[in-house]
Amino acid sequence: MTSFSEYLPYAFALIIAIPFLVLLRQFVHTYITLKNQEIKLLSVKSNSENKSHSYERMTLFLERIKPSNIVQRFDKDLAVHEFIFLTEKTINEEFEYNSSQQLYLTKNSWKNVVDCKNAIIDLLHKTYEGLNNNADLNEFKTVFIMNYMNAEDYIAVTIEDLRREVLILS
Repeated sequence: MTSFSEYLPYAFALIIAIPFLVLLRQFVHTYITLKNQEIKLLSVKSNSENKSHSYERMTLFLERIKPSNIVQRFDKDLAVHEFIFLTEKTINEEFEYNSSQQLYLTKNSWKNVVDCKNAIIDLLHKTYEGLNNNADLNEFKTVFIMNYMNAEDYIAVTIEDLRREVLILS
């Protein structure tokens, strides 16, 4: 039989290695936990940036469809029905371009943006129906802006709601 002293170096190495392995395991576990927290934090930050960008884009869209900005577009020599067609087409195209932003907006905010778009298009058509067929484009634009000003400024209300939501997000 071999003596106990032959195994003494192995026992000494084992006594030294076990605490080292335990500490190494704890270090790796802590490192992985911190890295997971860092990834989550970066994900939240990235998502917040996406949301802020979406609110900016929808605010810009709403500013562009304000009647005071719409009437400045297109050639002054257009017929009224051509102006309405081009304006409606432009609004719908820009809306479709920005429609992916609904992923980052609240359901209520998105509904308000859609309602604003539809209200402006309806106002275009109602203004046209309310004028006689002899009206020129400048007269139409003036009546269009006046009709918008006489009603509730739903675009400004929606922009203010978007502004409040962005403040809550940040």
